[in-house]
Amino acid sequence: MTHILAIDQGTTSSRAIVFDSAMKIVASAQQEFAQHFPRSGWVEHDADEIWQTVVDTCRDAIAKADISAADIAAIGITNQRETVVLWDRSTGEPIHNAIVWQDRRTAEVCATLRQEGFEAEVTEKTGLLLDPYFSSTKVAWLLDEVEGARERAAKGDILFGTIDSFLIWKLTGGAAHVTDATNAARTMLYNIKSGAWDADICARLDIPMEMLPEVKDCAADFGETTPDLFGSPLPILGVAGDQQAATIGQACFEPGMLKSTYGTGCFALLNTGSTPVTSRNRLLTTIAYQFDGKPTYALEGSIFIAGAVVQWLRDGLGVIDHASETQALAEKADPTQELYLVPAFTGLGAPHWDPDARGAVYGLTRSSGPAEFARAALESVGFQTADLLEAMHSDWDGATSGEAVLRVDGGMSASDWAMQFLSDIIGADVDRPAILETTALGAAWLAGMRAGVYPDQAGFAQSWALDRRFSPKMPSEDRERRIAGWKDAIGRTLSRS
Repeated sequence: MTHILAIDQGTTSSRAIVFDSAMKIVASAQQEFAQHFPRSGWVEHDADEIWQTVVDTCRDAIAKADISAADIAAIGITNQRETVVLWDRSTGEPIHNAIVWQDRRTAEVCATLRQEGFEAEVTEKTGLLLDPYFSSTKVAWLLDEVEGARERAAKGDILFGTIDSFLIWKLTGGAAHVTDATNAARTMLYNIKSGAWDADICARLDIPMEMLPEVKDCAADFGETTPDLFGSPLPILGVAGDQQAATIGQACFEPGMLKSTYGTGCFALLNTGSTPVTSRNRLLTTIAYQFDGKPTYALEGSIFIAGAVVQWLRDGLGVIDHASETQALAEKADPTQELYLVPAFTGLGAPHWDPDARGAVYGLTRSSGPAEFARAALESVGFQTADLLEAMHSDWDGATSGEAVLRVDGGMSASDWAMQFLSDIIGADVDRPAILETTALGAAWLAGMRAGVYPDQAGFAQSWALDRRFSPKMPSEDRERRIAGWKDAIGRTLSRS
């Protein structure tokens, strides 16, 4: 049993990757699933469809690897965070579509709670802000809107979970209702200092604690799959939310280490060690990972739209047929045009936290075309990252500007053009690893380490390998001018401006 199966359940697709004993990818499979937009700012997924894509991709990856379940030592799971599923304990059937992390339907509820002075307590206990991004108000909405849900939940008949919990429930045939500390920390119901669900927050939102899962370390026994799924039972030994899994996969185990993942959104995490750092700039304090009951904390900045802006170029504007075309198009852009695209399609995340902001483009001329839009789209990700890093440097002395190297991963990190612009605009080195699948790798390492197949933290950190380092080339005066233009664009876009 020398292989590890990693389940990487993302916002737009599910993937399964088989890793060998040397942590190399042997085979993978991927399936996209439908995105549902019932109203403006609302985003839903069919949880049963997600479940089916996970089963199908796991079976496909195992077949492609030409192995059987008997060759797999363990399963590791990483998942889109904050997305909410409520399901029937007896049948395992969701009572409603999953409400996705991008969804903004509870913005008014959050605003009301903020006006009532509740945000200070939430931030003190959970490290989060009162924003519809997080799970808790989504849960409350479902309990209010689905007939009889609240009463059934109070009896323990309805269960809540983030996607990891739902998948584990299904994989184990309903034997395990569990999650890990990193996913729990994103619900706005979990006290990251005491390491327990918070009764006061649950009471304020009228969420029965009977529906909450048990919280475990990232590397732990999460249950065993039913034999019918893959041919024989497989232990689930590692779980982490996608951004924490990427932090682990990038081996950011020392305080001061920093990574940024470019998927549908962009998420930067800064390891702050054993002490939670409270942000003065509306960043999030969260759990990076937890081993042996001891959490390691991080500052996190969340950008809602990163890779999704490229999808918008493809699906919304139709200026490209494939995401891979974006770089070549951007290279053709007129260098004298400085367009600023603020991709606030579902509001703005950190450090602005404006759910009512909407996307805008500034600097358009009659000659602006697809090339200029493509360049502005890629640049928007760099500018947003610069905002996050500026806030982190202000919040914590351990993140001194110019000294920290940013480790990057995710689909957009494959673009040399985008990564060079990122280095230029943040004024720091950007390191791209040899293995870009760091999220899946983090989940695989958690399970493999627990199973005794992979090395410990120190050994894993030594195995991290560099593909390419991007160093700043932009003159400082150009950087300052471009950042000033971006800040002006942001100021014009904020709903409160």
